[in-house]
Parts: sequence; structure tokens; C-alpha cells
Amino acid sequence: MQNRDEIQGGAAWPSLRAADWQPTRDTLQLWTQVVGKIRLANAPLINHWWNVPLYVTSRGLTTSLVPHASGRSFQIDFDFLAHRLEIVTTDGAVRTLALEPRTVADFYARVLSHLDDLGLATRIWPMPVEIEGAIPFDEDDVHASYDGDQVQRFWRILVQLDRVLHDFRGRFVGKASPVHLFWGALDLAVSRFSGRTAPPHPGGAPNCGPHVMHEAYSHEVSSCGYWPGGDGEGLVYSYVYPEPAGFRDAAVGPEGAHYSEELGEFVLPYERVRTAADPDRTLLEFLQSSYEAAADSASWPRSRLERASPSYPFSATPSQIAK
Repeated sequence: MQNRDEIQGGAAWPSLRAADWQPTRDTLQLWTQVVGKIRLANAPLINHWWNVPLYVTSRGLTTSLVPHASGRSFQIDFDFLAHRLEIVTTDGAVRTLALEPRTVADFYARVLSHLDDLGLATRIWPMPVEIEGAIPFDEDDVHASYDGDQVQRFWRILVQLDRVLHDFRGRFVGKASPVHLFWGALDLAVSRFSGRTAPPHPGGAPNCGPHVMHEAYSHEVSSCGYWPGGDGEGLVYSYVYPEPAGFRDAAVGPEGAHYSEELGEFVLPYERVRTAADPDRTLLEFLQSSYEAAADSASWPRSRLERASPSYPFSATPSQIAK
């Protein structure tokens, strides 16, 4: 494990075993669902639910600017350095809440109370999604853990993944999603699309009606990202919908990558990336080879979707780009 100073300096790919931080992870996931649902309740629908995720920042996670029916807008930030939640309005009002051990029920009540106090009243469905046996937010006195060091490690993992996923996204000129954190499973993801429609998704996620998955998977998609669950230190994943014949049998690198029958996707242990001599190259090899497996087996028109020179503009100088 890297020492604390290296992680605080931002240069390391931190280690974080899923089992070690599960109580904090489960609480944090529910808190992000409260905040994410506030964005969902106020923001207009954008294709594939791109109006609901959170984004990685220099201090944690943010909703970005959210409109409100009052005509004002606001933003909610998780600050994992100062360990506080901050609600800021466009007219300068601010409310904060300490990120510390507290129940989900208390977090839910205090955040909604702050919004009421700011004149930004918002009501959300208090049932968590994509979680088996979920407890409504306003009744959840079970999840109440917060270890600041573990949360910072998670955020620094997201910072590293966010950087590389943006590099990978830049190599695609077709329709692609932002790099964003979906609070349903607390995974950081980016998606590429062929441009063709897809058959209705069969659904099955807890507390997600058919319309949720139909919107999310309305078009053919190759999606990849990082999920802080499972065994070990979490997984980097890559899947395609609908899954074409031959996808799961494709050769995907680097060593350690494999197709998970249980999850229905290719996975690579995050630890394999973190401990590699070149983590960026190792991760990009997985992302590129699994995408190629998806695109080739589904006969995507790759020549129209991919940048001719994958390194552009990363190897170009500002003057070259300007020309």
C-alpha cells in the first residue's frame, strides 16, 4: 500500500479493499443517491439519464449546476478534503453539512431541510435504487458510517480513473457520454454508441421500473468504468448492449482480464491496474481491447466513429491544434 503522504500528494493510485470500507461505502452510496435524486427531480431529462449522475472534481463530487422551478439554480458538492456537503445557490446563499458518521435518515432530513430553508424545496422518492433489500432513506438508521481516510482514497481512485477515461473518450468521434458517476451502483463510467437503436432492455434492477432501463439502453452501447464492489479492490469493467455473438469469447488484454459470467461483462481487477508498471497503459489496453471486441462482434461502423489518430490531440502542441 502506498503511504499516506503519497496518496495526499495525488501521485499514487491508492489501494482500497472493498471489504475494508464496505460500511462507509454503503453509507456514502446512499448519500449520493439522495443528492443524485435531488438533481433528477429538478433537471430536465437528457438522453440515457445523463441529467442524473455526479462528476469528479478537484475536491470530491458535484451535481454541477441544477435548475429549480423558482428560477434560481444551485449546486451540491461533496467535499472529501474538508469532509462537508455544500449547497450553493446562484444568488450566493450557502448551506453546509458535515460529512461524518450519521445515519442516512438524518442526512436525508438535513439536506432537504437546507433546501427548504434556501427556498429550493425539493421532494424525492425516498427509496434507494439498484440495491437489494433497500431501506427508504427516511427510515434508514442502519447505515451511519463515515471514515474520512477511506473516502479520500476512493475519491483519489476516481480522480485517476476520470483522467484516463477522458483520454479514452477523446479517441471516439461518435456519440459518447460524459465521464460521470452513476449513484445507482456508485460506478464511474463512460459510454460509446454505434448510432443504432437497441431492443428494449429486459430490466431487473431493484426499484427501477422498465422505463428506466428502456431510456438508459435505448441505443447500442459499449460502456466501461470502475465499480468499487466485488472482491479485492473493486473492478474495471466493460460490457456491450445488446451483447452480440462472439463478444464474450474475444481476446481482451491485459493479463488478468476475463469475461465474468456472473456480471455479464469483461472485468479487470483494479489492483492489477494499480500495481502495473504503467497503470495508464494497462487500463487503456483493457478499455481499447474490450471496446474493439464489442464493436467488431456487433459490426459497428468503426471508421466513422473513431478518430483517425488516437493520440490526437494529446501529442499535439497548442500551435498545431490551433492550425
